[in-house]
Amino acid sequence: MRRQLFRRLSLAAAAGALAVTTALTAPTFAAEDAVVIPAPAVDAQADDGTQTAVIAGGCFWGVQGVFQHTGGVVSAVSGYAGGSKATANYDTVSTGTTGHAESVEIKFDPKKISYGRILQIYFSVAHDPTQLNRQGPDSGTQYRSEIFTTTPEQKKVAEAYIAQLNAAKVYKKPIATRLSALQAFYPAEGYHQDYLTLHPNQPYIAYNDIPKVQNLKKIFADSYIEKPTLVNAAHATN
Repeated sequence: MRRQLFRRLSLAAAAGALAVTTALTAPTFAAEDAVVIPAPAVDAQADDGTQTAVIAGGCFWGVQGVFQHTGGVVSAVSGYAGGSKATANYDTVSTGTTGHAESVEIKFDPKKISYGRILQIYFSVAHDPTQLNRQGPDSGTQYRSEIFTTTPEQKKVAEAYIAQLNAAKVYKKPIATRLSALQAFYPAEGYHQDYLTLHPNQPYIAYNDIPKVQNLKKIFADSYIEKPTLVNAAHATN
């Protein structure tokens, strides 16, 4: 797949000018459009302490990047959810046979940003929730759209919001996002963390993911922060 090719080229610093030009002009390479959507009619209670949301929406590079630029987010870590610890590594997850989805664990301050607001950003700018088992140029169950709820209240909010958005017909197709209770989240390898910030000119990032952050700044200006909240500044990773 092109994305895996770009990763190898980037990590090995072996991309030539011709490869970059071809990649940037490939017709199958398309960033998802942002969609302006209403806020959730049902939201979670703003309790004290840090709360956790886990979401999957295609390549975790872009999803992590969006939420690292979101105010009220304490941390956003790329990783895997939906499968076992034994298969929670990039090479195995990339086979699409593990049950894992590339996911992002978001720890947030509910006094500064609500769970519903996180879902609004997720559905609006972080990915296209109508795509089934794919996102942009990436295909496979590991790139599915899924919300891994951590509390019954999160499940209630997510279910109500999906129903609200479908009823309002804000998308041309029904939402394909799955809901399931989080069993476990496994942080991804260290080289996947902060990838958007560290590699802004990498072709995949520049074409597919930087526009997501730009859309966050445009559509959710009151939630956007210029300086990203990076993993390496607050977390130990694999």
